Amino acid sequence: MIKKVSFFLLFAVLLGGCKKDQVGPLNGSVDDAAFNEYEKHFLDEFWKLNPDWGTSEGYHKYDSILLIPDKKYREKLVNFAKVQLDSLGRYTPASFLQTNKMDYAIIQNQMNYTQWQIQQLKQYEWDPSAYNVIGSFAYILNEHYAPLAKRLNSFYEKMANVPAYYKEAEKDLKNPVVELTNLAIDQHLGGLSVFEGDFADSLKKTNIPEATKKLMLDRAKLSADAVRAYTEFLKNLKNDHPRSFRLGKDLYEEKFKFEIQSSKTAQQIFNAAVERKGFIHHEMAKLSVKLWPKYFGKTPMPADTLDLIGRMIDTLSATHVKPGEFQSAIVNQLPKLNAFVTQKDLFTLDPTKPLEVRKEPGYMAGVVGASMSSPGPYDAGQNAYFNVGSLAGWSPEKAESYLREYNQYVLQILCIHEAIPGHYVQLVYANKAPSMIKSVFGSTATVEGWAVYSEQMMLDNGFGDNSPEMWLMWYKWNLRSVCNTILDYSVHCLNMPKQTAMTLLTREAFQQQAEADGKWKRVSVSSVQLTSYYTGYKEITDLREDWKSKAGDQYKLKNFNEKFLSYGNSPVKLIRDAMMAREVPVKH
Repeated sequence: MIKKVSFFLLFAVLLGGCKKDQVGPLNGSVDDAAFNEYEKHFLDEFWKLNPDWGTSEGYHKYDSILLIPDKKYREKLVNFAKVQLDSLGRYTPASFLQTNKMDYAIIQNQMNYTQWQIQQLKQYEWDPSAYNVIGSFAYILNEHYAPLAKRLNSFYEKMANVPAYYKEAEKDLKNPVVELTNLAIDQHLGGLSVFEGDFADSLKKTNIPEATKKLMLDRAKLSADAVRAYTEFLKNLKNDHPRSFRLGKDLYEEKFKFEIQSSKTAQQIFNAAVERKGFIHHEMAKLSVKLWPKYFGKTPMPADTLDLIGRMIDTLSATHVKPGEFQSAIVNQLPKLNAFVTQKDLFTLDPTKPLEVRKEPGYMAGVVGASMSSPGPYDAGQNAYFNVGSLAGWSPEKAESYLREYNQYVLQILCIHEAIPGHYVQLVYANKAPSMIKSVFGSTATVEGWAVYSEQMMLDNGFGDNSPEMWLMWYKWNLRSVCNTILDYSVHCLNMPKQTAMTLLTREAFQQQAEADGKWKRVSVSSVQLTSYYTGYKEITDLREDWKSKAGDQYKLKNFNEKFLSYGNSPVKLIRDAMMAREVPVKH
């Protein structure tokens, strides 16, 4: 999963990108040139209203500003969206170059989404975790985009509004979701060190005068106090009629439309996922029958197919790293993946882009155990981080359950998904995408779908020596993406109870109890995002088959991969339109 920096109302994955090349009348219409100018103005105005989002994308002009999330601010956002939609209406996108057609559609979707979030979803009323400044402060502190003293000064100025920010949050919350309330408490307490320790440690590394340092530390204490006060407010909040964490079908379908940007509805994707689950069970059963004699000799096979698969998976899962070796095992895996991609010529890797494996920061905790944080498009040269959840403090039983889930086979697939050639590689390519719009407002389904697609692509090309064990475990892993969609839709739209969900995850998806528990927590504090994996995977694999059919004997996998990645983080449906409208490149 790609981690998101917490930001009020609007959500942006930390994606990469670079500025669009100028398009003039020589290689585009007059409208294209005018639209390029419009985009620049649009982004300039957008960052003024969204400084935290800008910081996460590497746009640091407004790092020192923290806006108060009150009613006036929401009205400004709605008015901005209306003005931009009116401006878009003056263009004729049919005359645009393909890249501008895509940008037009992306901006239009985002502005409609902004209005819908504020006027219909109203998450600011029921989600305490939507109010969280810590991620933005941590980014300023940890990323080396400017001299430390300059970044610390922005940090200091930004802190001035922290108390007022949380007072406004307390005022606007009404009957919040219990699960999201608990998440907000955990994330804020987990991130307090940004104000209470990390800031002070950074100040020691500068020549800032001692008197100034004291003023800065005093303000950091006030900020930490405000965060603690917010958590105490949430703990003590009288909430007799909390909103259900279940979004409901109508809101869910609308959110899916805006956030996933698929050519299908949420229900259509759900139906496809149910069908895919049946196919995977069939394939897993065949592999389990093949492997049974190797591991069980002449012991009779279970008559129940799911029991048969479960026994085989349970046996293979027994081989895993020790709790203290989880992060180092990930570090050791990455060079092997690099070598395989190069050997098979799947696409060109860029060795100059840094990737750092690190312990998951406290302010990110509580949703997933492994994730990729990429630098923003304006900070494309900064580090990308493979965040790994710590098992410190876990009971032996819980740690064993977790490590059986991420056994020797699945750990390799996890590294493919998060790093090479999954999120990390896709986001490096996105740094070269032809527009900033595609980077800032990218599709989560494209990003997550590519990561899932890349897993199968690696195995199709022989990763894991085509062993039935690896294929069985990949089907189990792919079943996770499929069941993410089934779970998310069923819980939020069909009121699936927890026990039924746990049966789906542990019996039909063969997940360990710790993984299933974590997934239930995740579905109770998020919505729609869990569908992005399977939706994107399905749309990308369908596109590849159509592209392959069109190319005929000129088809080459590397051509498809690099052409797809060249469109950055655009929704797959827009990438499909662009790719299928062009001549398929010849093999070379």
